[in-house]
Amino acid sequence: MPFAVTLGALGVVYGDIGTSPLYALKEAAKAAAHGGPLSQTAVLGTVSLILWALILIISVKYAMLILRADNRGEGGIVALLALLSARNAAPGTWRAHLLVVGLVGAALLYGDGAITPAISVLSAIEGLKVDAPSLAPAVVPLTVVILIGLFFMQKQGTGFIGKIFGPVMLFWFAVLAALGIHGIVKAPGVLVALSPFYAFDFLIHQDFHVSFAILGAAFLAVTGGEAMYADMGHFGRFPIRLAWFAICLPALVLNYFGQAGELINDPSSIDNPFFQLAPGWAHYPLVLLATVATVIASQAIISGVFSLTQQSIQLGFLPRMHIHHTTSDAIGQIYVPLVNWLLAAATLGAVLAFGTSDALAGAYGIAVSLLMAITTLLAALVAIHWGYSPIIVIAVNGFFFIIDAIFFAANTEKLLEGGWFPLLLAAAVAFLMMTWRGGVKLVERARGKLRQPEEDLIETAVNKCSARLPGTAVFLASAPNGVPLALTQFVKHNHVLHQRVLLVTVQIEERPRIPEEERADVNEISPGITRIILHYGFMQYPTIYEGLQLACRQGKLPGIDLSDVTYYIGRETIIPREDVPGMWVWRESLFAFLQRNAERSAAFFGVPTGQVVEFGTEIEI
Repeated sequence: MPFAVTLGALGVVYGDIGTSPLYALKEAAKAAAHGGPLSQTAVLGTVSLILWALILIISVKYAMLILRADNRGEGGIVALLALLSARNAAPGTWRAHLLVVGLVGAALLYGDGAITPAISVLSAIEGLKVDAPSLAPAVVPLTVVILIGLFFMQKQGTGFIGKIFGPVMLFWFAVLAALGIHGIVKAPGVLVALSPFYAFDFLIHQDFHVSFAILGAAFLAVTGGEAMYADMGHFGRFPIRLAWFAICLPALVLNYFGQAGELINDPSSIDNPFFQLAPGWAHYPLVLLATVATVIASQAIISGVFSLTQQSIQLGFLPRMHIHHTTSDAIGQIYVPLVNWLLAAATLGAVLAFGTSDALAGAYGIAVSLLMAITTLLAALVAIHWGYSPIIVIAVNGFFFIIDAIFFAANTEKLLEGGWFPLLLAAAVAFLMMTWRGGVKLVERARGKLRQPEEDLIETAVNKCSARLPGTAVFLASAPNGVPLALTQFVKHNHVLHQRVLLVTVQIEERPRIPEEERADVNEISPGITRIILHYGFMQYPTIYEGLQLACRQGKLPGIDLSDVTYYIGRETIIPREDVPGMWVWRESLFAFLQRNAERSAAFFGVPTGQVVEFGTEIEI
């Protein structure tokens, strides 16, 4: 039902942007005051800037335009790369350069994923200092305990919590709106800031560095907007738009204007205008509610990072990792242990290193603003690819790209204040992605030189095998043609072949999902030797056993008993060599390390463990 899906979108999509009132206006007002007293002009200019950032970036760019660039219902950077066919682009082409840009954009989400839980939970717990300044030393320890509990909870799945995400966030937005109305009633004159004139006039009359600082702080109000696009496949375009325009945007605008009214009445509340909006008796309940809301926002970004990791693995941008499927039916459907604990280390490191939400605000925003600029660029190329008028696309997307570029330039002012932290994380992830991608291509090139053509396999089966063993053997093949190296090794050492041989290749398509009727392509090479290509989308989990089971049910593999099949899989050892053209040897050594520690092919592709035989092969790159 639309209402149920819209309610679900509130908890997952809008958790991040929904908790930004905890810190966004506060940081923007402090930047506008730049150490001096806070004037009414500064308050009106700041809240007007935040309002029009929400309208232009979130409402117009994302809700109205970017959500149109879907890959069969799926959104996000990976979906854009798939639409542009960048994954298999020839080296040196513009699509290959786009792949690098897209991988940087995907890596920026990891930087965002480390900062969002830290600043969100920290800003909620800091509400304790409003009534009890003596509790200030407890803020960081409490934040650390909550975040550790959140990351430990991931392996259990988040099904129960997922069911309450939507209702809790609906209550949160209602509280935001109520607090905002309370503040506006106290200073109704703040509504004049609905006009964009106040934002424009205030910025052009400030010193250049002050204006950039204000823009960088105001951008905190729109971080989280990327989730609208990334989570489109879970909820659909209409529920996401409905949740934004009917609930989120009105509540956020009311709250920001209420905070502005509070600052006009009492400029000394600049240290925490959000909590100062509430009456004294409501401060501690509000801290508790804000903490729950920020935990929801953190969970949403963690689940998003897991999903991005799975998609990146499927498309060959990251090494295979152990992915645990939890029992959840809505959120947190997968758990990636390695990513979870690396993200936990980065998040806890940010809390301990920066200590306050004010300090973390300096690290927050720069990665998201660059990601938004990359999304705008890729979406423009998709629109042109789909046949829209280049003049209109360049005019519209160019306008928003300029806005993104201005906000990114403003956020670069924060580089030395902590902006380096998410960029460093993103750079490390992007480097690993490109190293893995380059290494996989080198290995495939080396395999191609070693791989026999299919004609040799037929000759071997007929003339060189002394016997045909009873039963069925499945050989996993990395390419949809030629002879798998494991099969070559098997025949070379044993001089026999099974009566039935299945050459199975898994192909991940640049579509989110492949229907079951298109799952298996079966082609008989020669009597007793069959090639099977299993097609999966980048949002699906590729399981060879289930794919073969489906092919048997569809009648494409008659006479096969999958409980009596032996799977032969190649276990490759990568040998970096200076005399073989490729990457720098130290990068090849890094790739070899990643490859050694990647999830085994049998485990990753869901092959029954008791039916697996591995063949070792050395490959020089």
